[in-house]
Amino acid sequence: MTCVSINRVLRRSLFTLIGTSALVLSACQSQQNPDTLQVEAQNKALKAAAEQARLQLPPSQQKPAVAGARLPPEPAKDVTASPPQIEPVPQVPSFLPYLQGRATTSAGDGQQQIPVPPPATSDTVRVALMLPLSGRNGPIGKAMLDAAQLALFDFADPRFELLPLDTKGTSRGAAIAAQNAIGDGASLILGPLLASSVGAVAPAARAANVPVIAFSNDSTVAGQEVYTMGFLPAAQVARVTRYANQQGITRFAALAPDTAYGRRVVKALEKTVAALGASVVQVQYYDPFAQDFTDPVRVLANYDERRKALIDQRKQLEAEGGEVALKALKRLKNLQTIGDLPFEALLVADGGKRLQSVAALLPFYDIDPGKIRMLGTGQWDEPGIGKEPALVGGWYAAPQPAARHEFETQYRDIYGQTPPRLVTLAYDATALAAVLSGGTGAADFSSQTLTNPSGFWGRDGIFRFVPSGTTERGLAVIQIGRDRNHVIDDAPKSFEQLIN
Repeated sequence: MTCVSINRVLRRSLFTLIGTSALVLSACQSQQNPDTLQVEAQNKALKAAAEQARLQLPPSQQKPAVAGARLPPEPAKDVTASPPQIEPVPQVPSFLPYLQGRATTSAGDGQQQIPVPPPATSDTVRVALMLPLSGRNGPIGKAMLDAAQLALFDFADPRFELLPLDTKGTSRGAAIAAQNAIGDGASLILGPLLASSVGAVAPAARAANVPVIAFSNDSTVAGQEVYTMGFLPAAQVARVTRYANQQGITRFAALAPDTAYGRRVVKALEKTVAALGASVVQVQYYDPFAQDFTDPVRVLANYDERRKALIDQRKQLEAEGGEVALKALKRLKNLQTIGDLPFEALLVADGGKRLQSVAALLPFYDIDPGKIRMLGTGQWDEPGIGKEPALVGGWYAAPQPAARHEFETQYRDIYGQTPPRLVTLAYDATALAAVLSGGTGAADFSSQTLTNPSGFWGRDGIFRFVPSGTTERGLAVIQIGRDRNHVIDDAPKSFEQLIN
């Protein structure tokens, strides 16, 4: 089976046709040409919703209102296609009354804001969205809430209610939020973000038979009706390593921080390489809190022995003398070391400033990016990574950029800033919940539906939940350029294609 795209306009008619088969989040806008007044109504409604939500948050979390924000115009209609069944412009989903109904109650360690939802009707579908809206991770939590609001406008019908809850970025805050969500009648929980918070939410959710779609990338918290939407490093490593092997690379090495993440990446590399019949010839860990990464890079490069080999070779040629020896000495003049490294590709399992610091040392200790293929994880999927020369030409696996581009444009138009990388998780999860709660029947958040093998299509391409609770994704292989990155191997468009 293949993924089926469901857009906003045809959602109900397609839902009837496919029943309980693959339900998919639209990664593309519909091809209709709506009336100008309809587009204006959408723009005004969404701007009003965003502004009301912003004003209900504490002052420290509010963003300035975005003047002139608009939804991007939809593309012209394909006159050769059959005219679609057009639905009325959807109402702005009713999570604003929930925010407006906040009441302050005691939580033992101070005052806690606990939302009071509006009365539910018999067909209301309530879904909780648990995010760190305050604390250290407050900015990313608020951005994810903004993304969820866009999904509501694109997919939800009036009976769908999203209940935003602040976990405060702590396990205790998440546990309290879960109790409130279950007490308020939520039939599905989206979030929380952190693995520790997911662990705090899971017991209460399982006891109440409420599924959880969390945003963590830690597979250890998944299972028993807890699903994780985060981008798993093991899947990214497997994708880029398989591609490298297809290009003829058989000897791999890894340079990773001595953290749980770093060890998961190395384990994934070893597992994938073993299945390919290739080999991991060297692994070097480093202290993630160090200020200087010289020693681990120097050891990885076998720099001292290779440097000594060069010096010895020069001495021998100088002692021999003669025209041939002089020509050989001239060839060695600009070299730092002599002798090949035992690996053809190096996986550097880090990101951000630490990646820049580590990568800058590689050519200095004669790990030549012109000879050694640099490989990375999803942490490389950041703008401007090509500013570090040692990484230019490197490969990493990530969602197809084009699948996300339209979302980023819409987000910038509405909120006036570029969305953080993780916010598509909130958009896709909210859109999925809205689609599964629509149609002619009752909301279906059963494990059978959530783990449909055909999967779903979201803003980051295809994804599906497997029975273990983790997420499989279709990833592209991307090459780093100085100014911009390039897709060198497209992401699959169906899981049948991925398997084959």
